Amino acid sequence: MKDAFAEGLTIRQLKETDIDQYNELLSYVFQVTGADIEESGYANKREMIQSKRPILVLSTVFGWFDQEKLISQIAIYPCEVNIHGTIYKMGGITGVGTYPEYARHGLMRELVSVALRNMRENQQWISYLYPYNIPYYRDKGWEIMSDKLSFRIRDTQLPKFVEVPGNVERHEVTHSDVIAVYEQFSRINHGALQRSAFHWEEYWREDNPAERTAAVYYDKEGQAKGVLFYWVAEEVFHVKEMFYLNQEARNGLWNFIGAHFSMVYWIEGDSYKNEPIAFFLDDSQIKETISPYYMARIVDVEEFLKDFPFESFKKPFHFVVTDPVAEWNQGVFGLKWNEVEERVEVVREAIGEAVVLDIQTLTCLLMNYRRAAYLYQVERIATDRQTLRILEEIIPDTAAYFSDYF
Repeated sequence: MKDAFAEGLTIRQLKETDIDQYNELLSYVFQVTGADIEESGYANKREMIQSKRPILVLSTVFGWFDQEKLISQIAIYPCEVNIHGTIYKMGGITGVGTYPEYARHGLMRELVSVALRNMRENQQWISYLYPYNIPYYRDKGWEIMSDKLSFRIRDTQLPKFVEVPGNVERHEVTHSDVIAVYEQFSRINHGALQRSAFHWEEYWREDNPAERTAAVYYDKEGQAKGVLFYWVAEEVFHVKEMFYLNQEARNGLWNFIGAHFSMVYWIEGDSYKNEPIAFFLDDSQIKETISPYYMARIVDVEEFLKDFPFESFKKPFHFVVTDPVAEWNQGVFGLKWNEVEERVEVVREAIGEAVVLDIQTLTCLLMNYRRAAYLYQVERIATDRQTLRILEEIIPDTAAYFSDYF
């Protein structure tokens, strides 16, 4: 950043009194329209802005100021996520924006650096964000971690009815059984957000209240095992999200959708599991669109590796990592298995063979968005064949599930 341009500009953490400037910048950057406000169920723009106050209060927000005017900002949303069965603190990046007259001067890159240091201080070893521009965030160390699958099927293509011992009940989306099923689901699904009451509030914040219904599947013992969020409008059954603990619950929820056969022509929705639904249908000639959804970034390589649930391995090796922003992630990270404590040990020295990669690829690898063999094939990692086999064996082969938005 040029000194002449930087004169008079300062970085500081935002306070609650900055809420109006925070939201005005967001509104400008993301062009919030009257239609957006109406669709979200808010009476006016001020009500929508007021609804965002809790994010600013609970998050850590840093901004560049020109005198007293906020000109660029980034927010860190405190979360916890499941990484292959281990719960990590996660910093969710949101509220990113810069006024156009201040763009292309390196302001955001500096804010990203400040945000990464803050997350590191708060032991948030990983960060998620929703990318409005994938190359932009790749340049700063984030990489795709999960996909969203959007589908559209005709009523005649619905799965056949499957006899199940349980039943489905409709509830408010805040029902305790809804929350309980998701809590169980998020504990056994890699990538999933551990939703607090505030996260649930954020999950529904921009949805129309009229489009909030939960169908809950109960097994024969009366235990809730699956949830479907949906609404029906203009002869279309809309699936917002479906999560379940077993196949019985999945079948029960699809039976419930099928019960709307006489009411709808189409079923449309989104799925966040790495599992195209076409195979689940007898008539698989449907349209499914897979698009990148969320990105992730390892904030502190050494600490993230220490907690990562690797399978045991005999031969030590080391990562050689490059990071465009976080200098503490630059360099060598040796891994060896501690047989006594049954966990990995991380040392800052070159032991065994090298695995050379950047922070984006390391994140992709450990989040299991792509396997080591594929990353080797496309020359995103450099190593020998034996170490490549070790990576294939010790990293859990489970796709990330993430359905939230912030």
